[in-house]
Amino acid sequence: MKEQVDVSRSPWRLGPRAARWFDFLLASALVLPTFPLTLLVGQSPYPALLSLAQTVPLFWRRRHPVAVFAVVAGASVLQAATYDMPVWGQVGFPAALYALARYGSGRSALIGLFVGLCGAVVASWVWTTAQFAAYPPGQEYIDYDMGLEDLLPYLLSITAIVLAAWALGSQARIRRAYEAGLVERGRQLAVEAEQRAVLAAAQERTRIAREMHDVVAHGLSVMIVQADGARYAAAKDPDVAVRTLETVAKVGREGLTEMRRLLGLLRGTGDPALAPQPGLADLPSLVTADDRVDLELPDPLPEVPDGVALTVFRLVQESLTNVRKHAGPNARARVRLRTLPGALEVEVVDDGHGASAAGSGGLGLLGMRERVEVHDGTLDVGPAPGGGWAVRARIPT
Repeated sequence: MKEQVDVSRSPWRLGPRAARWFDFLLASALVLPTFPLTLLVGQSPYPALLSLAQTVPLFWRRRHPVAVFAVVAGASVLQAATYDMPVWGQVGFPAALYALARYGSGRSALIGLFVGLCGAVVASWVWTTAQFAAYPPGQEYIDYDMGLEDLLPYLLSITAIVLAAWALGSQARIRRAYEAGLVERGRQLAVEAEQRAVLAAAQERTRIAREMHDVVAHGLSVMIVQADGARYAAAKDPDVAVRTLETVAKVGREGLTEMRRLLGLLRGTGDPALAPQPGLADLPSLVTADDRVDLELPDPLPEVPDGVALTVFRLVQESLTNVRKHAGPNARARVRLRTLPGALEVEVVDDGHGASAAGSGGLGLLGMRERVEVHDGTLDVGPAPGGGWAVRARIPT
């Protein structure tokens, strides 16, 4: 069973308005502590300005991630060059790196990671050297040589923060791209399913059109032949004319019934009163009393799938219709049905002059060929030896 994709449900995300409020609240939470911390610690206004330069741009981190990261990184570089102590605004750098990794491209995220790692090394060096330089002269550890073990605590902490911000942002960007791909794939599947339904409906209408062609052409050709015969026989033998007109009426009613069944298929109705599909047992109904047709059927009739039986019936129906239309008034035809190992062979041969109309083509010949090919069968249509026209088909059963 194929899983159906519901494209009406998308992954949960913040809406545009909620995203704007979230960005505003987050940036505000990082900007506002700058002022009370500056007053409590008693620092000069310069560290506060550095903090504002690193946090205020975060208001636009979603719409302009590259520009925001560049401003925040530039402010961090300015701090490292001019102020050797940590400030509150440094929390803006991992937030800007996260925004760059999530809302920017993969390449810009890698560049941001490289800048962050370089900044971790520089910040660790600046803060460590500043810590040792802050000791007053004359102390016993004034000549202490700073080593790698002194840098590691700062370096590892800052590096971990940088890597976490970059990894979380990159994972969020990849996940969002994956979700967008799933939604788009679902939409494509829905469109393809709709297209398949349209194509199936078109193929069904084409099949019904072939059925209508076979029914109407056969019924009208029989009725025309019978009506012409009744007209010529009316003056000499009225009883023959009456019987012929009864045949015309019978053929007309049968054709009307089958046409109603096909139109019912177009309407999609399930009326049980509609006639079933014709099969091998209905082949004798295609030959009327006035037809010069020899019908050779096996006794008993073979049991074949309904689709094969319908194909044989339509093949004989169309072939006899062509005999009446093109073979001439005195042409004789032979319909022979034979059972072969694993196949059914049908042959309709006439001795008329229908070969002269072979180039006319039309829906009838195309429909016969398509019906046979559906069942992996073969169809040979062409002039018969000694004159006339032959239709031979072999259909696997």
